[in-house]
Amino acid sequence: MIIGRIKCLFLYRQISRLFYWRRTVLILFLYTILKKPILLKNLLLYITTILLWCACTKEAAQPAAGATTRPVTTTAAGTEEPFLIEKGSHNCTTNGFVPVSLVEQKFSVRFDSSAIYTTAIPLNQLDINKLYGFSDNGALHHDFSARFGWRWSDSALRLFAYVYNGGKVASEEITTVEIGKDIACFLRIKGDQYEFGVEDKVKKMPRASITPTGKGYLLYPYFGGDEAAPHDVRIWIRNL
Repeated sequence: MIIGRIKCLFLYRQISRLFYWRRTVLILFLYTILKKPILLKNLLLYITTILLWCACTKEAAQPAAGATTRPVTTTAAGTEEPFLIEKGSHNCTTNGFVPVSLVEQKFSVRFDSSAIYTTAIPLNQLDINKLYGFSDNGALHHDFSARFGWRWSDSALRLFAYVYNGGKVASEEITTVEIGKDIACFLRIKGDQYEFGVEDKVKKMPRASITPTGKGYLLYPYFGGDEAAPHDVRIWIRNL
């Protein structure tokens, strides 16, 4: 009995020491991070990037008729990719985390009749859905990014230039497009400006990023705004 108690006491002391040193190391680590904001920012960016990658690799459970279920993990030119946003969702089901460093993004896009929708709250009809683009400045997309937006309003399908600079969002309508037609688009970096092109229409937007190229990750179709997709939405994108 006495020997058993001694063993238990010894084990307790060993465990206590282990937790003491782990706690000490953790406190020193947190102190170092908090003293240097750049380390904290990089740590948060790394963690968020991993979470985004995990969230973006989910396969479609019930893809629309004719849509494939292969994940998009490359940007190979000439390959058309069908993107499905399921009813009740914001994110598309097939995409992947793809780091980029580019000065131009060229693609064609085609919408079908699923791009016609009515929101539950009428004011939300003016919300801009997201189409395609990239984060910038080596930051998260709600800090720095450029992408095309789209929405159905006033009986027309409209494309927008949509950017974040230092956490502040700005958008401008570019033009209306036809359903069922392949629409050529480009997004270029011109120093302190982005150029959004849709066919022969060009819209310029300010760029506050300091990286010489668009450095970040690809951004894929997203519904919303506040409301999720009221039905399955299908979008086809071909990188050029």
